[in-house]
Amino acid sequence: MNHTTQEHPQSQNDFSQGAVWKNILSMAIPMMIAQVIQLLYNIVDRVYIGHLPGGSTIPLTAIGLAFPIITIITGFTNLYGMGGAPLCSIARGEGDHLKAEQIMGNTFILLISTAVFLFIIFMITMRPILYAFGAGEQTYPYARQYLQIYLCGTFFSMTGLGMNTFINAQGFGRKGMTTIIIGAAANIILDPLFIFIFHMGVQGAALATVISQGISAFFVLHFLTSNKTIYKLRPTNFKLKIKTVTQIISLGLANFIMSATNALTQITSNSMLKKFGGDLSIAVMTVISSIRDITWITVQGLSQGAQPVLGFNFGAKKYHRVKKGIRFLTLSAVIYTTTLWLLTMLFPTPFLHIFNSHSELLEAGVPALRIYFFGFFMMSLQFSGQTTFTALGFSRQAIFFSLLRKAIIVVPLTLTLPYIAHLGVNGVYLAEPISNFIGGLASFLTMYFTVYRKLGTGIR
Repeated sequence: MNHTTQEHPQSQNDFSQGAVWKNILSMAIPMMIAQVIQLLYNIVDRVYIGHLPGGSTIPLTAIGLAFPIITIITGFTNLYGMGGAPLCSIARGEGDHLKAEQIMGNTFILLISTAVFLFIIFMITMRPILYAFGAGEQTYPYARQYLQIYLCGTFFSMTGLGMNTFINAQGFGRKGMTTIIIGAAANIILDPLFIFIFHMGVQGAALATVISQGISAFFVLHFLTSNKTIYKLRPTNFKLKIKTVTQIISLGLANFIMSATNALTQITSNSMLKKFGGDLSIAVMTVISSIRDITWITVQGLSQGAQPVLGFNFGAKKYHRVKKGIRFLTLSAVIYTTTLWLLTMLFPTPFLHIFNSHSELLEAGVPALRIYFFGFFMMSLQFSGQTTFTALGFSRQAIFFSLLRKAIIVVPLTLTLPYIAHLGVNGVYLAEPISNFIGGLASFLTMYFTVYRKLGTGIR
């Protein structure tokens, strides 16, 4: 028996009606724009810092050293937000509106409590962590200055990004996009003001990010507590329920592991790059990672746009529509990533110029970019499989393939390839395309044979 707390007309944002590809694009396009804007929070910092007058390699390297901590914070955000939102979509498709609101309320409490915990832990352990990540006497002061301010916005970044997924899960893609655009616009304005006008350097970049994230979080929470949303954020749903928390964490664990293993990869890469290439190689990897983040935005938006559509139809037992959605997601991702792969192979220099124009970095960056991006098109298969597993609630498969690509393939290769055939720093870059081929094929083929072909036979 389904439960209701209020009227929730299913005609509002009903993904079981109309063309599946149109439903996905109606969510994905605003999400792509939102993803681009969200990325600007950190990318804009790197662009401005990379073009500081004088030497910018050390400050840029310092921000790169802070990436693992930022990635860990993002990982916990995804653990709850990307775990709770698909469950909310499935519950909405089933018509269980009380459960959907309980999931949202529990997710909010998990986000804010974890934000406080992470802020305290990282502030206390910042110095040993940064040195473990590859910081030196020159880079540590810059990394510390950036993180001390950035960490003060942990509550804003986690609640803003984590709860925005519930705006999208209810079908309000444009509203989800708007809440992020507001914050990002503030960041674009404040960054040059604090960095160049007030001469605050990396501290100014961090302060601009924190203020912008606070603005975005305010608008997210304002919408979710208003009468314009389908499901409201209510204090009555803040009491944690063991079953609900377990479901959220189980499904979100795949995204958390993906972020955690990204952090592990960043730590391992920085350590090996420091050993074989010094600070310049870390700066090159910082730029390459930024290019990857930009070029991957479209597929991420497509993936996140597909999740509520796939989840809703799966909950409503519209399995033929789920299969149509998977086909559209896969084909679109393959076409896009193949195009981007060709562009980075043929024209690497313009991509590098976005973040740095120093001849030394450009000279080292061109061959590194070509190696790192060689298997980029195979990532589309990884995300197609991962998106399907997550959207339909198959947590074990999603967790395994999150671990496979980074923790099981990339990290060991990063630690061993530099010693093979005198590859050095090229061995670090080469680990990524190898993992893309192996992980992408494994994820997609498993999804195809264990989920796609069996849709409609009662799998769960």
